[in-house]
Amino acid sequence: MAVYRLFKNKAFEPEAIAAMTRAYTDVCRTLGLSDRDRPQANAVAKKVIEFAQRGERDPVRLREHVLQALRS
Repeated sequence: MAVYRLFKNKAFEPEAIAAMTRAYTDVCRTLGLSDRDRPQANAVAKKVIEFAQRGERDPVRLREHVLQALRS
């Protein structure tokens, strides 16, 4: 999925973008989302950005935060 386009305009260092992209991919895979599921995938990306803006940089923890937020 082309999530990088959503992350590139934010103020994140390359390492953070790599972690965010990994978390995004993992969440989408877990939820069974594909490129055709654009609204849901965008919601995932926005949650990843939200938690990254709070300072989370670990892709596993990012994934868990996003999954928890989406399931609540």
